[in-house]
Amino acid sequence: MTLLHTVLSFLIALGILIVVHELGHYFVARLCGVKVLRFSVGFGRPLFARKVGPDQTEWVVAAMPLGGYVKMVDEREGPVAPADLPRAFNRQNVWRRFAIVVAGPVANFLLAIVLYWLLFLTGVQEAKPIVAAPQPGTIAAEAGFARGETIRAINGEPVTSWQDVRWQVLQLALDRKSARIEVVDEKNAIEWRTLDLTRVNPNDMEGDLLAKLGLRLYRPDVPPVIGEVLAGGVADRAGVRPGDRIVAADGTPLATWEELVAKVRSSPGKALQLDVARDGTTQRIELLPEAVAQGGAAFGRIGVGPRVDADALRAYYLEVRYGPVTAFAKSFAKTWEMSIFSLRMLGKMIIGEVSWRNLSGPVTIADYAGQSAQLGLVPYLAFLALISISLGVLNLLPIPLLDGGHLMYYTIEVLKGSPVSDRVMELGQRAGLAVLLFLMAFAFYNDINRLLSG
Repeated sequence: MTLLHTVLSFLIALGILIVVHELGHYFVARLCGVKVLRFSVGFGRPLFARKVGPDQTEWVVAAMPLGGYVKMVDEREGPVAPADLPRAFNRQNVWRRFAIVVAGPVANFLLAIVLYWLLFLTGVQEAKPIVAAPQPGTIAAEAGFARGETIRAINGEPVTSWQDVRWQVLQLALDRKSARIEVVDEKNAIEWRTLDLTRVNPNDMEGDLLAKLGLRLYRPDVPPVIGEVLAGGVADRAGVRPGDRIVAADGTPLATWEELVAKVRSSPGKALQLDVARDGTTQRIELLPEAVAQGGAAFGRIGVGPRVDADALRAYYLEVRYGPVTAFAKSFAKTWEMSIFSLRMLGKMIIGEVSWRNLSGPVTIADYAGQSAQLGLVPYLAFLALISISLGVLNLLPIPLLDGGHLMYYTIEVLKGSPVSDRVMELGQRAGLAVLLFLMAFAFYNDINRLLSG
């Protein structure tokens, strides 16, 4: 994945989210009769500008893409022509102002609903909830999970895919509740496992929670045959080629790809001798696995991927597809659940029950954009829906400078019968700016820390 691919994927996602958000403000403002002076995607120096329509609204693409705005006629921001006074934003009643401001976040939620609806309508490939053998000493191992067991229900709630398992366990872990899990083993016998999620600590919520619990997705045994080699990686420099079969590592015979991975991961920065079968002969290749930091520990990596039989894997996947009406209901429910979960996560971070390291900035988001785009259109659209929900939730927070801050002022105005004073709004703007700068700084710190730690 190239840097250019990552940047383009990020900019496209950001552009779509900003345009949708600002169009929400724009269309409702026009519906309420407010005159719009400028619609800008980005801040700073305009790269493109054109005036369109009877009001000569200026449509702008600016140099700094991290945001956008809709500028309306408003007496608080400068002189207004007498003919435009009835169309000034500040002269609208509180309910119209409320509707114009809330329309931006609502547009982001609607985008997520539409994207999820399209995904559910066209069909999404998901892994069946079959577990691999858990690592010894993990919570899943202590619960008695065994290789090949299929999860059928969690606390009485049926699950059909690995994504369902991840979602339900994550929600239960957030509340430190145990999970009573119904499984079916390879002999079709029903068993029950209790996953003790009361032992989950705030740092466990960062990254792959299921892996930390010891719950890993089952994959059929794959022979240790090289399918792809990362250009310029350790294996590539040592002479490993696609099609090579790794028969032994440091003299230990290998039968599966998992055994090769375990050997490489346990050898960070240590010389490793691989016996490679190629064209009817066996040769020995020595290489030095790259040390990669992950979860506070170092693991080895050589930059290779397995040769996988796609037909053999189809039995372990299912297609999730619904009709138009059911797909809409599912997409609405998913958007609602993700929105509430985002708020709960934020609340847990504030009271210290979830690590602030879960807060991500633009670097991490750009990385995820690039990764999802590389996987295909479906993962990219799912990523876009998730970020759109996050943007909607963020903008509804009662922080001055955000849409939620303005909605807070309007709510107070409704309750007290008069607008909030200019002095209170000025102090709120300063406090809101301080909060946003703190959050941005912390998010950037997390981004940099993730880059340095791998």
